[in-house]
Amino acid sequence: MKDPQELSRSLKSRHIQMIAIGGAIGTGLFLGSGSAIRAAGPSIILSYLIVGIFCYFLMRAIGELLLSDTNKNSFIDFVKQYLGNRMEFITGWTYWFCWISLAMADLTATGIYVKYWFPDFPQWITPLVIIVLLLITNLVNVGLFGEMESWFSMIKVVAIIALVIVGVVLALIHFPVAGGHASFTHLVSHGGFFPTGVVGFFMSFQMVVFAFVGIEMVGLTAGETTNPEQNLPKAINSLPIRIGLFYIGSMIAIMSVYPWNKIATNVSPFVQVFSGVGIAGAAGILNFVVLTAAMSATNSAIFSTSRTLHALARGGNAPIQFKRLGRNNVPSLALHFSSMILFIIVILNYFMPASIFTLISGVSTINFVFVWIILLWCHIKYRQKHPKGQPNFTMPGYPVTDYLSLIFFIAVLIFLFFVPSTRISLVVSIIWFVILFVIYQVVSKVKA
Repeated sequence: MKDPQELSRSLKSRHIQMIAIGGAIGTGLFLGSGSAIRAAGPSIILSYLIVGIFCYFLMRAIGELLLSDTNKNSFIDFVKQYLGNRMEFITGWTYWFCWISLAMADLTATGIYVKYWFPDFPQWITPLVIIVLLLITNLVNVGLFGEMESWFSMIKVVAIIALVIVGVVLALIHFPVAGGHASFTHLVSHGGFFPTGVVGFFMSFQMVVFAFVGIEMVGLTAGETTNPEQNLPKAINSLPIRIGLFYIGSMIAIMSVYPWNKIATNVSPFVQVFSGVGIAGAAGILNFVVLTAAMSATNSAIFSTSRTLHALARGGNAPIQFKRLGRNNVPSLALHFSSMILFIIVILNYFMPASIFTLISGVSTINFVFVWIILLWCHIKYRQKHPKGQPNFTMPGYPVTDYLSLIFFIAVLIFLFFVPSTRISLVVSIIWFVILFVIYQVVSKVKA
């Protein structure tokens, strides 16, 4: 008999693979990569490579933690075990807030995307319909969530593969485009590989790191995977291939078709490339892709926030009601609560401009990096207690890789303080942590 208080293990290998891919690909690649390219030029390729390596180490650390005790449901449980109750409270609620705020920004975007085809369609209706649809899907069973996320991810993957193939072919045949010809020489012949200098190169790290947020979401699936010992390592080890193809490959393809200084910032580079080859309706095609990417982010948010609340409730750091599972062994009350919070965005679309979510999104991504730092710290504590580590999935290069990754992500946060566009978000994030700390202290005294 299935324990009614245990999550259903219905996620298959294919689901885990696509969830991992979906977590690594966001709307930032499709829409925001133009600004990143103009800021750093071809050196953005090196930025993606460096950040990708550290994200790989992060995922290996998470993977080793998860496989050290497959009875635990997510990485939140390990934070409690190795860093204590207070840190679980702060990390768990921060991670919940990360996904809620990102989903709010993406839900607002979905209304804008739909208006591309239906200009007179009320912007608030789209987020309302999407929330209800995804809530129902997540309530059915976790397998249906995995299936839907697989299809969302597949659409993004197809779009990126198409871009890479088109870009490489155009560069090989020196296809004529506006203002010149496609060529791989564009990567070095317009100011060199570092055309904006060292400053531009380092400035790109904030944008590149933000592109990877959500990559750790696969660490929440441990308790719902049919065979975690086999499926989790497979998903994590394929990360370098995804980074190479999706990020580095797309950047090379885009800048081979058009020199970096001719990449537009007010339109997606994907649209620019597909339009350059004469594909009719390129803007409409991309609009569909980014709409599914935004829906994917919302789907991931509903899943992630509900599992985070479930883990926090199991640890005594959230209302015990969130621990209870529905008839399909999904945390139904936690799902309803997170979805109800997302309904706020429907109301806000009446009164507040979309620009307010630039700040929210910035706070969210900074907090994601904070969670990454905590997970690396947690892994270090685990290895200090278990020097031999997990035999079948040991963190490569420990402890050097752990400490290098910690230093890198902390340096990114420090650097953000000197960037005007993210300084306010960083200050707001610090205030958020102080508020959580105070709440924990108050709740602890009440319990005592």
